[in-house]
Amino acid sequence: MKTKVVQYGAGKMSVYTMRYVYEKGGEIVGAIDVNPNIIGKDIGEIIGTENKGIKVVSNQEAEKLIRETKPDIVIVTTMSLISDVEDALMLCAKLGVNAITTCEEAFFPMNSNPTITKKLDELAKQNGCTITGSGYQDIYWGQLISSMAGSTQTIKKIKGSSSYNVEDYGIALAKAHGAGLTLEEFDKQVASVDRISDEERQAMIQKGEYLPSYMWNVNGWLCAKLGLTVISQTQKTVPQTYKEDIESSTLGMTVKAGDATGMSAVVTTETKEGITLETECIGKVYSKEDFDKNEWTIEGEPTTTLVINRPSTVELTCASVVNRIPDVINAKPGYVPTEEIGDLTFKQNI
Repeated sequence: MKTKVVQYGAGKMSVYTMRYVYEKGGEIVGAIDVNPNIIGKDIGEIIGTENKGIKVVSNQEAEKLIRETKPDIVIVTTMSLISDVEDALMLCAKLGVNAITTCEEAFFPMNSNPTITKKLDELAKQNGCTITGSGYQDIYWGQLISSMAGSTQTIKKIKGSSSYNVEDYGIALAKAHGAGLTLEEFDKQVASVDRISDEERQAMIQKGEYLPSYMWNVNGWLCAKLGLTVISQTQKTVPQTYKEDIESSTLGMTVKAGDATGMSAVVTTETKEGITLETECIGKVYSKEDFDKNEWTIEGEPTTTLVINRPSTVELTCASVVNRIPDVINAKPGYVPTEEIGDLTFKQNI
């Protein structure tokens, strides 16, 4: 029997996820999107193959489509915050259909939006399905680091850094990273958001109003995987600058030398076991010297550094999601982060 998959979000990521599903012996039985330019298209046109006889439908028809096609799993590749994918995931939980999403916050949403996570968990358990988040971070910010830790005798600190070019992800993300602002504007509009007390942050988290950087959830995942007890976690944003003017095609402007090309969001986690995690995501308009990089250091006995230069983030994200499909189908019901599902391995077939 072929694994039946519904693709929720038929944009850039789905070009890979849908192709990878077919290549691993699965079948796309439906596709959903909100973009009127994509609705009505055959998915073959999106992935660059012959027509598959599956047309993209609007999200208003999502429930009808999922009920009719009865997929084994839904792949959700839309937005980065759990509140943005809540409707899609709640629909899957309500219908008792497994779901996996590339939403970054969904990697470990219990430490940034426990209210939505609890709702999803309860409904998924009630209807016997599994909801999880996966993608690039599953290996490159998660499993690789826990594997390195497994070969370390004592750990004092885990330091991580991952950089990406905001030019690749559109104007909304570039602006959210403060690209193009003066340092004074950056301080007022971006950095000030995180100058809050632990109590204020906790209140925002409980209300579902906190905006976590990608590493906020990664630190939670790593602590859970390594059996560490979190005492405190903080986040601050730091502007990135460059010595010369840089042209930004996404922003349609020249970012002046010394102005913010983007930001680094640094998350620091203290644990009861005395191990500190200090991780950062750097998103900025790249200069000619810059390239995507993923760098992790475990400080202790011994100290080890792992560097991955120029990772193909989109393809790695999509392959991780598709290789995870059998794991999710076989997992216990509820909202289950991948640190509880076991290590991600290569699958010849899904």
